[in-house]
Amino acid sequence: MKIVVQKYGGSSLATPERIDSVATRIKRKVEEGYKVVVVASAMGKTTDELIDLAKSVAEDPDPREMDMLLSTGEQISVALLAMALKGKGVKARSYNALQIEIKTTGHHTSARIVDINVDRIKRLLEENDVIVVTGFQGVNESGDLTTLGRGGSDTSAVALAVKLSCPCEIYSDVDGIYTCDPRLYPSAKKQKYITYDDILELTSLGAKVLHSRAVELAKKYSVELYCASSFSEEEGTYVVGKLPEWLEEPVVTGASLDKNQVKVTISNVPNDQRILSKIFEDVAKANINVDMISLVPVGNRAFLSFTIPEGFEK
Repeated sequence: MKIVVQKYGGSSLATPERIDSVATRIKRKVEEGYKVVVVASAMGKTTDELIDLAKSVAEDPDPREMDMLLSTGEQISVALLAMALKGKGVKARSYNALQIEIKTTGHHTSARIVDINVDRIKRLLEENDVIVVTGFQGVNESGDLTTLGRGGSDTSAVALAVKLSCPCEIYSDVDGIYTCDPRLYPSAKKQKYITYDDILELTSLGAKVLHSRAVELAKKYSVELYCASSFSEEEGTYVVGKLPEWLEEPVVTGASLDKNQVKVTISNVPNDQRILSKIFEDVAKANINVDMISLVPVGNRAFLSFTIPEGFEK
C-alpha cells in the first residue's frame, strides 16, 4: 500500500471554500493510488482567538486547561475536512490524538511525541482511503490532552511519516522555500532543493515555512519532505539530505529574520565547563529551546549569551 502524509496549515483551511479546495487536492492523490494520512491545523486564526479567550477569563490560564481548550481547534478542522471529502465520494474519517494514540511527554503546552500506535493507523487505512488526524496535540501517560507548542502540526506530520516510513508533504500559503522571506524581499528566489541542515538553520533563525523540531525529526529518520502551497499547483521545494552534485554549489542558501527572540546574558560567570553545562541542563529541564549561543571568555571568567523564544523568559 502506497502511503503519503499531507499536512495542511491554518491558512489552507481558513474558510469553507479553502477546505473544499484542499479536499479536491486530497482526492486527486487518492486517485493516484495513494492512501493519505492528512494532518490538519486549526482553521485560520482559531488558536490565537482561543488564547485571547482564555486570557479574558484568567490572567494566567492553567496549562492543562489551555491544552484542553486549544486542542478543540484542530478537532473542528478534521471533522469539517472529513465531511468535505465524503461529499466528494472519498472514503475518509477523522480522528483526534487520543483515538490515534499519539503518546507524548507530560509537559503541557510544549509536549514532545514519545510514540504513535502505527498498527492502529495501518488498520484504519485498510478501511479508509483517507484518515484526517488532528495535528499539534497528543496524550500523556495520565490520559490528559497535551499540545506540542507553536508549529506542532509540522512535527505531528513528520512523526507520522517516520512511523509509516513514507513521504511527507507540507502545504501552506507559501509555494516553497525561498532564499529569504519574499514578503520582505520580493526578488527572493524559490529553491527547488534545500538540505536538512540548511533549512534547519533557517528555521531556527526565524524562517516560517517549517518548524525546526519537524526538520530535526525528518533529518534523523531521512523522511522525504516536500513543501508547497495549497493555493496553487506550482512546484514547491524538496528537502533532501544532499544537494544534486553541481560544479559550483551555492555558498549561501538563504537569510531569515526572527523578531520573536529574547537574548539572555549572564555576566561574569566562571569560565568552567561544568558550571556552563549545568546552566544549559537547567534550561533543558525547564523545556526551553535555546537557539544561538555566544561565549566570550575574559581570563577565568566569561560572558554567556543565548537566545530563547519570546515568552519563555518568564
